[in-house]
Amino acid sequence: MATRRTPRFKECRRLGVNVCGHPKAMNRANDSAFKRTKKVSEYGKQLIEKQKVKAYYGILERQLQKYYDIASRKEGKTGENLITLLECRLDNLVYRLGFANSIRMARQLVSHRHIVLDGKIVNIPSQIVKVGQTISLAEKSQKNDQFKKCWTELNAAPLDYLERDVDNFSGKLVSKPQRASVPVEINDQMVVEYYSK
Repeated sequence: MATRRTPRFKECRRLGVNVCGHPKAMNRANDSAFKRTKKVSEYGKQLIEKQKVKAYYGILERQLQKYYDIASRKEGKTGENLITLLECRLDNLVYRLGFANSIRMARQLVSHRHIVLDGKIVNIPSQIVKVGQTISLAEKSQKNDQFKKCWTELNAAPLDYLERDVDNFSGKLVSKPQRASVPVEINDQMVVEYYSK
């Protein structure tokens, strides 16, 4: 299974936003060594927005192209459809609910069979979660100190399309994510323009 192994902080500085969610990721972003001197072309701007999507959701180019094809066939704005689709990935929702402190950790939690979806252990990070489905931590994993710490300290106030049951180590996707509620700094239209060429 292919995964992204790029240096996270360097990627955050290059893209100009904290895509990995680490509090120290942008500490050196304003250093003179990392400031851009050349003007970025329109294509360059589109490319950066596309790279942001890949970095935020921890996916590779081929996966993003597949998601874009699916989003373009749905009704409504393609950019919004794309973000909504990616937001419903199992590994992303594991991260958003607070089971993990990064998208990489969330992906690992799923692939190592720590996550239960509607009572069944699932080990496919890319699985799309449907509205109403419940995501929880496997019973054995609830005793792990690191998982406990993440669950109690992270995301105490979840997004409006998620619902947390703190006592039972579980959460639910209660509604379809709306683009305005998704906390990612991406210009959807530029991503669409990049792929529509």
